[in-house]
Amino acid sequence: MDTKKVGAFLKQLRKGRDMTQEQLGEQIGVTSKTISRWETGNYMPPVECLEILSDIYKISINEILAGEQITDEKIKGIADENVAFVLGKLQKENQKFEKRMLFVLAITTALAIAIIFMLPLDSIKSVIICVMVMAMALISNTINIIAIVAKKENREKL
Repeated sequence: MDTKKVGAFLKQLRKGRDMTQEQLGEQIGVTSKTISRWETGNYMPPVECLEILSDIYKISINEILAGEQITDEKIKGIADENVAFVLGKLQKENQKFEKRMLFVLAITTALAIAIIFMLPLDSIKSVIICVMVMAMALISNTINIIAIVAKKENREKL
């Protein structure tokens, strides 16, 4: 998906309706600066805004994402390209999420182990602190693992 092409197409559609960025932004509920970012191809409109733009311009979301009006012969190919692009982006985001969660898991485990080894276990207070640190690490890591598994399950449902 060519964001610059999409942006130029959005600009063309807006100008074809003799609308300013401010007027379009008011209809959608965003600022003129946001419209400008979309039209320059720096950002893509979120799904809910794509739906509104589709209604305003009386074209399909696929046409917006393709950056051009689409004939019936080309619709399937364009739709497939758009779906593949979105799925690829989702997969990358999921991989980033997993890496972050595993990093947090490793850090909390390392910190818990370091604290346990640094504490002298010569008093009840030290033993209680040691147990609390182990419980905190266990709870934190369990939550991280649950989040990773839940994200994978949601991905498989799609």
